[in-house]
Amino acid sequence: MKGREMTRHLIVVGSGVAGMTAALDAVALDGSQTYDVTLLTKADLAQSNTRYAQGGVAVVIDAMADPGAPRLGDTVESHVADTLVAGAGLSDEETVRILCADGPAAMDTLIARGVPFDRHDGELSHGLEAAHAHARILHAGGDATGAAIAYALIDRLRESDVVIREQTTVVDLLLDPSPSSGPRRCVGVRLLGGEELRADAVILATGGAGQLFPCTTNPEVATADGLGMALRAGAVAADLEFFQFHPTSLDAPGNFLVSEAVRGEGATLIDTDGKRFMLDVHPDGELAPRDVVARGIAQQMARQPGIPVRLDATALGAEFLAKRFPNIDAACRAQGYDWGHVPVPVAPAAHYYMGGIRTDEWGRTSVPGLFAVGETACNGLHGANRLASNSLLEGAVYGSRVVEAIASPEPPTVFDEEWLAPLDLDLSDDPDADDVSRADLQQLMWDAAGLARNGADLQQAAAELRRWKSPAVTDAKAAEDANLLVVARAVVASALARQESRGGHFRTDFPHADPAQARHSSIGTSTVAQHA
Repeated sequence: MKGREMTRHLIVVGSGVAGMTAALDAVALDGSQTYDVTLLTKADLAQSNTRYAQGGVAVVIDAMADPGAPRLGDTVESHVADTLVAGAGLSDEETVRILCADGPAAMDTLIARGVPFDRHDGELSHGLEAAHAHARILHAGGDATGAAIAYALIDRLRESDVVIREQTTVVDLLLDPSPSSGPRRCVGVRLLGGEELRADAVILATGGAGQLFPCTTNPEVATADGLGMALRAGAVAADLEFFQFHPTSLDAPGNFLVSEAVRGEGATLIDTDGKRFMLDVHPDGELAPRDVVARGIAQQMARQPGIPVRLDATALGAEFLAKRFPNIDAACRAQGYDWGHVPVPVAPAAHYYMGGIRTDEWGRTSVPGLFAVGETACNGLHGANRLASNSLLEGAVYGSRVVEAIASPEPPTVFDEEWLAPLDLDLSDDPDADDVSRADLQQLMWDAAGLARNGADLQQAAAELRRWKSPAVTDAKAAEDANLLVVARAVVASALARQESRGGHFRTDFPHADPAQARHSSIGTSTVAQHA
């Protein structure tokens, strides 16, 4: 895909690894067509899920060009196989292969852009995480991989020709009011306050939706903005019932993430009697897939009852923990826990969204001119349950590919019938309804659409969500609340429609996987809605 004759002005919304990679690649393109790139972010550049990611980046280190890459006997096929298993039958093999095959080059690019991955005796350090057949996880700063990536890319952005606008809230996508033929095209964005920015293409890289729930590892900015805007613009979304709950967040205010890598190093989960209970749940124990471990913890907490389980890392020693996981060590100590000597309380928290705006393997959506990448997108890569440490890799790999797609003269993807016949999402609001309460919405979603769901609770949640309306968008919080309400309704509708249990979606009334439902879900709206 080498054409360079199309888009001239590109808007990127979001400043995680996916958005910053796309922006940097766009201004670095060679050829006759240059790109004017504007990157918009509603907070400062560092506020993203990328910044808070701890565990690392999964990559086949053997295939990297870096001379400090050790040879581990790992293969692309092994990484593909692990990703497909974690996806519980729903990962698209082509998108998985692209991720795993292109990952080594993407990591070489990150290193070239200044990401200081940890090394030992000159070789890249590598760790093991759950459901990986090899120790293929690169990390930086011990447990600060996301921050290392974010700050390196921010430095490159500030040196580049990208126009950066921080503290800038996008409230809606602009659509061509009168297309000559076919669906309406995305032609820009509308900002809080009414300013309109026009572009030949818009890339949504707005991250996840953890703020749908009261307990989440995500920062406050993760309010499903890209997905909410895309749904209002008529875009098709996919797999919205699949939300990954991280098994081990510190059971303390803030739900600080205790990385999977801690369990990869040998930490265990114990009940109130000090017994390891995960071996009774799954043969891989603490290193079972995340959805299995999260539900195992929740079930044990119910038996206790309600008392958090504990993560026992004492065998690793205080010195090792402080060196390997300095940020987790500091967070534990800030809460009064000396985790090198005493097990710490942990509980599941909303972590990663496998669903999102439906895209093809190049980031194209069903709306012409609109692209999506990273956690806000769903290209089928993660299926029903993301493999640990594939998310930062996804942003790096697909952040580059989306720019190639925009630069290409090839026609846009024609989505097949499965994706273009979605569940219909009603975007209308009762004008007499109360404005949505974020705290009430979050609690409703935790109770009805959290780790375990059932038809009755989901039906009740759907009715409750109809009793709220989107607030007038007069400030950034109101814009976020409007997006959370739209997406909450879509999540509940999707969870109701999938009458089985698979990956991150567990129905107590349908506790087993149904082979006949081993397919992606999709949802959209037959009408376009925008804020006044």
